[in-house]
Amino acid sequence: MASVSLRHMYKKFPGGVTAVADFCLEIKDKEFLILVGPSGCGKTTTLRMIAGLEEITEGELFIGDKLVNDVAPKDRDIAMVFQNYALYPHMTVYENMAFGLKLRKVTKEEIKRRVEEASRILAIEHLLDRRPKALSGGQKQRVALGRAIVREPKVFLLDEPLSNLDAKLRASMRTELTKLHQKIGTTFIYVTHDQVEAMTMASRIVVMKEGLIQQVDTPQNLYDYPVNLFVAGFIGTPMMNFIEGTIEKKGSDLYFTFGSNSIKLPPEKSNNSDLQDYIGKAVIGGLRPETIHDEPMYLSQLADSVIDAKVEVTELMGNEIFLYLIAEEQPIIARVSPRSTATAEETIKIALDVTRIHIFDKDTEKCIVH
Repeated sequence: MASVSLRHMYKKFPGGVTAVADFCLEIKDKEFLILVGPSGCGKTTTLRMIAGLEEITEGELFIGDKLVNDVAPKDRDIAMVFQNYALYPHMTVYENMAFGLKLRKVTKEEIKRRVEEASRILAIEHLLDRRPKALSGGQKQRVALGRAIVREPKVFLLDEPLSNLDAKLRASMRTELTKLHQKIGTTFIYVTHDQVEAMTMASRIVVMKEGLIQQVDTPQNLYDYPVNLFVAGFIGTPMMNFIEGTIEKKGSDLYFTFGSNSIKLPPEKSNNSDLQDYIGKAVIGGLRPETIHDEPMYLSQLADSVIDAKVEVTELMGNEIFLYLIAEEQPIIARVSPRSTATAEETIKIALDVTRIHIFDKDTEKCIVH
């Protein structure tokens, strides 16, 4: 098993394109770390630098205590699982899983032991004599994972391994991957653009944008304490609502004002010294959809922060309803109880739970107060 240390790593391509800039990260032994971000943010390039498939332009990469910048991919003791499975079509499942071990001159008895053990972990013992064309997408993915497991590497690298699967299978494979990580106790470094995958599987998440790390933290901390607008908007489904407004002071209290609405902020936010500097200035208020309510109980409990909003669309999700609203020309999404009676085109009252509001600097986009 091994930790992975990335120290001030850069990847620059010809033509002045910097895909990854000053990437610094310590990945703990046995950690399940996920790199997440939109397409083109540099997450796959980072993974490929760890694998040795991309040359590191600047910086240092350590696997365990060993500097591996100039070590060939085959000698890094890592195994990579690709998005497209990359199985050999003319080989059986057993032969696919055994191929890398044969190249390393591992004995037949040891190959048999490792393949049988991996196939048992992944529940694919009954598929060992089949060829890839006879497998479903989920089965192919398990074989690709099995081929990596038999290597018994220090580090697993997974590049969007679930992106070719349908929604139901993706959900079950997320669970299987989490179980697999717990069983084999190896360091996992996983790349995805799907923040649901990241939130459900990772011990820590790295959020990337344009080659730069935005924030590294546990899934819950990223959700509750995003450092900037990008992280706040990227993590969470539906995404956080962003409302443009200003901070105003009335007596000893601070208010978040937008349009004709002026909402009193709770004392723990009003007393924040950083927020005092924004009195009279434009800011962006961030509220998660689940902090916006239309039930009578909340309307009475949160009477100081009730506003009018027009319902544009309602989406019944079974155990909840998403309300797509407009308030003071600003779009708002609310995640409400399935008992909600709101209908399209009507104007309703909604209560904002401002104890959970995030205030962002409009210019720097950094979070001022959570």
